[in-house]
Formats: sequence, C-alpha cells, structure tokens
Amino acid sequence: MAKPKDNPNYKVIADNRRARFDYAIEDDLEAGIVLQGSEVKSLRENSANITECYAAVEEGELWLVNSYIAPYNRAMFPHEERRRRKLLVSRKELSRLWNETQRKGMTIVPLVLYFNDKGKVKMKLGIAKGKKNHDKRETEAKRDWSRQKQRLLKTAG
Repeated sequence: MAKPKDNPNYKVIADNRRARFDYAIEDDLEAGIVLQGSEVKSLRENSANITECYAAVEEGELWLVNSYIAPYNRAMFPHEERRRRKLLVSRKELSRLWNETQRKGMTIVPLVLYFNDKGKVKMKLGIAKGKKNHDKRETEAKRDWSRQKQRLLKTAG
C-alpha cells in the first residue's frame, strides 16, 4: 500500500496508530467496504475513527464492528454512525481469516482506512496477536533506543 505520489485520489482517512502498540501484527490484507452514499460523503470530509473497532468473521461474512463515521449534514437519508459494515474479501482470504481467528487465537485489527488510487474506500486489516504489558514495554524500549542511537549518530557525524 505504497502511496502514489502523483495520484490525487489516494488519501488516508483514518489511521489506527494504537493497533501497532497493542498488537503484534503478523500479516495484513486489503479489504473493500460496503458503504452508503452519505458515509462516503462524510469520509471525503475526513470524519472517521477506527481506533475502537474490530473485524469479525460471522456466518461466512467479514464484518467491521464499532467503527465511527460522522453523520453528513446535508444528507437526505442519513446513516447510523456506529453500524456494522460489511467488508469485502475473497472466499480464500475469508477462510484463512476464519482459520487464524478460530484455531490460533488471533484477532483481525483495522489498521488504515483510505481512498485508493481509483477513489474507492479500502481498509487495511492486520491479523494480530495481543501483546502483554512486558511486550509493550520492550517495544517502547527498542523504539527509544533507536531514537537515541539516531541522535548520537547525527551529532557524531
């Protein structure tokens, strides 16, 4: 999901920065999302939040639960802000996601909500395992050390 520099359609709507801190991301995939017209208009105005949401495989379909898309003021038929939204993936990816979550104890975490180069709303999902507190501290210590190392290299060079 590298950002095309010359494409005006590509735009990040919402980013779940907390996910990389709370979870160890094993793999990621791109999914489409089923939206209503007023939701797309609202997303064009950058009004969404995916930090508290998650994805779940239920009855052979992938659903995004508890995501927030702000209401669009000028909509004739307004949408519900925290409704369940269907995510679009292939059958092969869906079965793999179901196997990962059921057998291995993994979770499906939304990472980024964005408009792709064709102007369609896409979501980057991560297959993740929850981190314990000591894992989070270890990750933070590594990050701090790498920052400090960069500072030292900058002043020495």
